[in-house]
Amino acid sequence: MKTLFFFARIVAIAGLVTLVGGSQATAATQLAANAYGSNSAAGNTFVFNGNRFYYETYGSGLPLLLIHGNGESINIFKGQIGALSTHHKVIAMDSRGQGKSELGTAALTYEQMAEDINALLEQLKLDHVKVLGWSDGGIIGLLLTIHHPDKVSMLAVMGANLEPDAAYPWAVDGIVRMRNRITAELAHSNNPKPLQLQLQFLDLLGNQPHIPLADLISVQVPTLVMAGDRDVIRDEHTLSMFHALPKSQLAIFPGATHMIPAQDPARFNRTVLDFFDKPFAMPDTKNLGWFD
Repeated sequence: MKTLFFFARIVAIAGLVTLVGGSQATAATQLAANAYGSNSAAGNTFVFNGNRFYYETYGSGLPLLLIHGNGESINIFKGQIGALSTHHKVIAMDSRGQGKSELGTAALTYEQMAEDINALLEQLKLDHVKVLGWSDGGIIGLLLTIHHPDKVSMLAVMGANLEPDAAYPWAVDGIVRMRNRITAELAHSNNPKPLQLQLQFLDLLGNQPHIPLADLISVQVPTLVMAGDRDVIRDEHTLSMFHALPKSQLAIFPGATHMIPAQDPARFNRTVLDFFDKPFAMPDTKNLGWFD
């Protein structure tokens, strides 16, 4: 969950710093990363319920599905795809109405986008895949696991939430201000469609999702709950998710924001790969026998 324009500005600045400050090799790597989401060699499409969806695949091994956040595309994972695809077959899809995937006529919901992801896995004849979801992608990953448990073997979510008021008040207020501003622009616009789409993205952030905490008991796969220590999601909400999930681990990144996958991809990727590639465990201090 995040404000769209702030997010885009952060990523653009990060990319510029890399190109200006790095070596020619670093610049070449950055330019290659910018091709994610527009790579004809890795890209493909499929049709579900009359809408065409775009996805890309990289690497080999056990499948790992990436689900991006609000108003973004495959390219937002440019800090992850290269590293993760050395260990897994990485599959990343543009969510409905974002990137190169079609919107359709129905209003955007997280439930519909989870069904779109399930349709991709059906198309690829995949089940029991590992899933990494960032922000809105984490919400979609949770819904996919709840409604299609056979499709997911492990789940990692970064900055996800179950209710819109799980965000800090400054974010809730910011969404209202953005909605008011865009609504005012829409009244005088000769090109309403982009503004109408932005309002749909804001509706996702401000009015959705509504996942009962009790529903997490049905998530019976190992799940890593992640957040920055200065995230947009309130700490207590992240902790409530961690404690409600039956098989869970928790990673709170120190000195980090909701944007750690883009701002510090090396640290984020190490955490994700440790979770996915090491045997899952839930050690508990109370079992150490200190007081026996």
